[in-house]
Amino acid sequence: MSNTLSNTQIKDEIVKATEHLFRSGVMSHSGHANISARSEDNEMLLSIEGQVRNLTASGIARVTLEGVDVDHLLDPTNTEIVRMHSEIYKLRPNVGAIIHTHSPSLLAFALAAKELPIRYEALLRFGQASNVPVAPWAPRGSDESITSIINCVIENEQTNAVLLANHGVLVFSTTPWATAALLVALEEAAQGELAAIALGGAIPFPQGALKKVLESIARVH
Repeated sequence: MSNTLSNTQIKDEIVKATEHLFRSGVMSHSGHANISARSEDNEMLLSIEGQVRNLTASGIARVTLEGVDVDHLLDPTNTEIVRMHSEIYKLRPNVGAIIHTHSPSLLAFALAAKELPIRYEALLRFGQASNVPVAPWAPRGSDESITSIINCVIENEQTNAVLLANHGVLVFSTTPWATAALLVALEEAAQGELAAIALGGAIPFPQGALKKVLESIARVH
């Protein structure tokens, strides 16, 4: 997240990214999610409750990366997920935004504890060239759960997403919009993988596909 943006501007980006996710039809049917963005002074801006349908700036609070609710606005149930966000920010300095939700097709992979194979070209263009790993289940917000997620991210340096077994998905990127766009592509990929089973299954990319995609992008830009 750019340090030149004010908290007001960052909140606006979070709201716009959330609206895009609902328009794209990739959110949990219940509207459940937690969305955050890195801000100044070792803080993040985090949705105050787990329901983000019709999210506005007033529904976003300042929270330090040590877990202090600066604005005293967080719903008690959302205090459980603070470390799920803050520990990723600590681990990945380039991460500027994080989204957790239960996108339906990604949820299927999470429930099956199956990695999402990367066979959809759009994901290569978002820099997700490795399979999306699965963090083993543990109670939400527990030390065991956070350790499971962090270990999964450390062991899979190239991933920008983690499936949470029996739970949902955690996606992270540079900005709220980039994170939302990656989540849309991931949900499309999961949906496509499930649909392709009826046709005999999806096929992998040929060797060197990522290199070719990156060269194509470079030529355009």
